[in-house]
Amino acid sequence: MQKVLRRSLNDIFSPMVLGFVLKVGLGSILLWIVLLTFFWDTYTNIVESIIAKIPFIGSWEWIQSGGSAIFALLFGYILIIITISLLTSLYSEPILIQLAKKHYPNVQTVGSPNIFTSLLFTLKASGLFLVLFLFSIPLLFVPILGQIWMLWLWSLLIKEPTAYDVGSLLFVRDFKINKKNQIL
Repeated sequence: MQKVLRRSLNDIFSPMVLGFVLKVGLGSILLWIVLLTFFWDTYTNIVESIIAKIPFIGSWEWIQSGGSAIFALLFGYILIIITISLLTSLYSEPILIQLAKKHYPNVQTVGSPNIFTSLLFTLKASGLFLVLFLFSIPLLFVPILGQIWMLWLWSLLIKEPTAYDVGSLLFVRDFKINKKNQIL
């Protein structure tokens, strides 16, 4: 167990993985800062209309007027998280192959993820994440429970796309195993 943990930490803190995380993370943040700077008024109007439709929040006028900037920042954060998930799904193949070759040099990659299927899984997970997030905003402000709920939402966002992206590299050559595990 300690050996697995040590290997995992070495991989997580390797320059290759840290560089990837920084590029994807900072790129997503920069993208949304630029977009939201140019379209801030339109964006806040959209956020205000969304707030008006959320149960329990839409009926409180003081939240619609005073809290719209806070909710706009919160939704901006969610857009960044979704973009990070999308970019990770699109660009993770080379890093996954390098990590696999590092630990399992005798195992060959015999497949590659389909970009459109990968996008479909990511968009589906992002839609579910966004809908559940919008309807559970009040829950996010409950101490401890809100943080646990947000972690669960993040797990929904990354579970299917990651399983598809890693599984479609086909390190396992037995197609029956992949089919049984719903990778393909």
